[in-house]
Amino acid sequence: MGPTAFADVEGFATEVPVARRLFAEADEALGYPVLDRFRDAEGDYSEYAQVAFLVTCLALAEWAEREALPARPGLCAGPSFGGKAAAAYVGCLSFADAVWMTARLARCVADYFSREHGDLVTHSFVRVAPETAERMFGELTARGRRADVACRVDRDFFMVTLSADDLPGLEKAIRAAGGLSLYTMRPPMHSPALARLRERAEKEVLAELEFAEPRLPVISDHDGSALTTGEQVRALLLDGFVRRMHWPETVAALRGRGVRTVCVAGPDGLFGRVPATTRNFEVVPVGPKRPLLGADRVAGPR
Repeated sequence: MGPTAFADVEGFATEVPVARRLFAEADEALGYPVLDRFRDAEGDYSEYAQVAFLVTCLALAEWAEREALPARPGLCAGPSFGGKAAAAYVGCLSFADAVWMTARLARCVADYFSREHGDLVTHSFVRVAPETAERMFGELTARGRRADVACRVDRDFFMVTLSADDLPGLEKAIRAAGGLSLYTMRPPMHSPALARLRERAEKEVLAELEFAEPRLPVISDHDGSALTTGEQVRALLLDGFVRRMHWPETVAALRGRGVRTVCVAGPDGLFGRVPATTRNFEVVPVGPKRPLLGADRVAGPR
């Protein structure tokens, strides 16, 4: 999930039957009109933006299976925020429960950060060699400062959680290394510092849900392991608060299981486009602006 404007999903959500149906079901599950709230919401990661992202991803996945793909997928991966959609897609949670969970987790996170870790952010940058990035992080930790790798998106694409006070120095080091800073997330994500948030999410939200066995394996975005039980998928969602996302390991695991084509279902400006993905797979992008984009690119079952 990245910053997504209401206009990016409005047409798909209101004109495509499967999207209209799922948004109506989400409205019923939450007791409010999701699209109306999303349109008026502030911030890239509001409760309403997160629910709209979940519903859009699942609607696009259902549409793609029926209209764009020659065969049903045999594996599923949901990096970072996509883990919630993955849990619903593989049947660990009902659609209504996944919608409820997404909204409740967003509220839990917002309340937590209104009280704790107000100084932490997650900063993304590219075009920095791994050894240089590790040296930057090491220089911060040697001074007793936090520098947790939140996401490894590609060989030279990182997200790091650190104090906002240390961000100007890091950005200067990134520029000196020939890199490019991209985006700073507030609140932060994927850091061991968020252990109490993980505990709250488990107690206040996921304890209310039962996770069924997945109908197909989920490839962990943490280490590439194959998750085949509901309890493993539940742990994946909770561990996302404190463990880094490692996309190259996820890619390697998919390749190792024979995957050569991936369908990226959802608003995507990242995972379907980075070289780690495009160099390893035939990518079928199925997004809300042009859901037919990938339909003619599929040569046959993979």
